[in-house]
Amino acid sequence: MRKVLIFSILLMFCTDVFSQNTPAHVFTKDSLEIRKIYDEVLKNGQGYEWLRDLCLNIGHRISGSESAEKAVFWAKNIMEGLGLDRVILQPVMVPHWERGAPEIAYVQWGKEKIPLELLALGSSPSTQGTLTAEVIEVADVEELKLLPREKVEGKIVFINMPFNKAHIHTFTCYGENYSARRFGPSEASKKGAVGCLVRSLTHAGDDFPHTGNTGFDAGVTPIPCAALGTASSLKLHDLLNSGKKVSISMVLHCQSYPEKLSYNVIGEIRGSEKPDEYIIAGGHLDSWDVGHGAHDDGAGCVQSLEMLRTFKALGYKPRHSLRAVLFMNEENGLRGALKYAEEAKKNKEVHLAAIESDAGGFTPRGFTFENNMKAGRALMSWIPLLEPYLLHRFIEGGSGADIGPLKANGPVALFGYRPDDQRYFDYHHAASDTFDKVNKRELDLGSAAITALVYLIDQHPW
Repeated sequence: MRKVLIFSILLMFCTDVFSQNTPAHVFTKDSLEIRKIYDEVLKNGQGYEWLRDLCLNIGHRISGSESAEKAVFWAKNIMEGLGLDRVILQPVMVPHWERGAPEIAYVQWGKEKIPLELLALGSSPSTQGTLTAEVIEVADVEELKLLPREKVEGKIVFINMPFNKAHIHTFTCYGENYSARRFGPSEASKKGAVGCLVRSLTHAGDDFPHTGNTGFDAGVTPIPCAALGTASSLKLHDLLNSGKKVSISMVLHCQSYPEKLSYNVIGEIRGSEKPDEYIIAGGHLDSWDVGHGAHDDGAGCVQSLEMLRTFKALGYKPRHSLRAVLFMNEENGLRGALKYAEEAKKNKEVHLAAIESDAGGFTPRGFTFENNMKAGRALMSWIPLLEPYLLHRFIEGGSGADIGPLKANGPVALFGYRPDDQRYFDYHHAASDTFDKVNKRELDLGSAAITALVYLIDQHPW
C-alpha cells in the first residue's frame, strides 16, 4: 500500500513537472515522433511474419538443439537484411538436455489403466525403464520439508499446488508457485523419494502439462521429475482421496549431454553523439521443446528486431547506440545473459538502459523499472506521451531475467515490458504455445510501445 501511495504522489509530481517545465515544442516533437513510430509499426510491421517463419519453419528451440542453431542464423540473416551497422554472434556455451521419446504415465486402478498427461521437467534424469511407486500428495514444498523421511522414502511425491485464483496479476501466482517446480524435486530426493510430480503452473483447466527447469542441490541425487496437466492433477488428487493406496507407473526418456557452443545474436545501430553508450531491447531466442515458443519468447525476439527495423525505416539517427539482443539459454541456465553482461563489462561498454520483452505478445499495459530511480522518474514524466497509446501501468519492480545480470555493471536502468498477463500462463512452457495463439495487432502494439520507450530514453536520458 505504501509503495502504491509513493508512486501515486510521484506520478502527480512528475506529470506536473513535465507539463510546467518542458517546452511545448519538445512535447509536440516527441508526440509527433511517437505517432510516426506507431504508424510505421501498425502499417508496415514485419514482426508477425517473422514470428510466423520462426514458429512454423524452425519451431521450438531448446538450448543445444539443431533448431536453436537454426534460429541463431535465422536472426542473423534478418539483422543483416536490415542493413544494421553491426551484427554480432556472441559465443556462449550452453547446457544440452533432450526430452527423448514422449513420456508415459498411468495409474493402475483395478483392471483399468488411467492415463496421466505429463512432461518431464528440464534437467530431469530418465526413469531408466518403467518407474512404479506409491504416490504421496503434499500441498507445497514447505509441507514436504516437514514430513518425516519414513513417510516419503521410496515414494513418488506429488506437489499439488494450484494457482491462487484471487491474485489479479498472474505473475504473482507464478512467483508463489515457482518453488514447487524449482525446489520440489530436490527436497523430495533429500527425503528418499524416487520421483516427483508437480502440478503445472497455470490457471488453465485443460490437460496440457507445462514444463520448465528444475535443479538439485549439491550432493543431492537427481530423481525423475515431471509436470502434470491440470486435469490429470485433479484426477490424481481424487484417486488419492478415495482412501486407497495409489501407485503410478511412468516412463521418462530424457538425458543430459555435454555442453554445446551457441550464440547470443546482437544487432546494432551506431549512435551519432554517444556511440559508446547503449540502449538495448531484447528477448530470448531459446524456448522449451514443446509447442512453438511463440509467446515465450518468440514474441519478445521479433519485437526487439522490429524496434531496429522501425528506426531504420524512419531514417532515425539515434544519439546513443541501439541494440537488439536475442539471448540464448534463458530457459535452463541464463548462460546468454551472463555472457552478455560479462562481455559488456570486459569491453567497458556503458549501458544506459535495457528493456526486456518476455511476458508474451499480448495487449500492452506498460513497463516496470528497477536499478535506477532517475530512470523511474523519467518514465513517470513521459506518461502524458504514452497514455494515448493505452500504456498506463508504470511501477517499480522486476525487469527480466536476461537483463538482470547487467545490474552488476553499474546503474543501468532496467525496464520490463508488461503486456496483459491474464492468458500468458495458459500457454507458458506448454505444447499449446503456438503461433496461432498470437494476435498480430497485439504483437505490433507491443513492438511500437518498446520502440517508443527506446526513442524517449535516447532523446531524454537522465
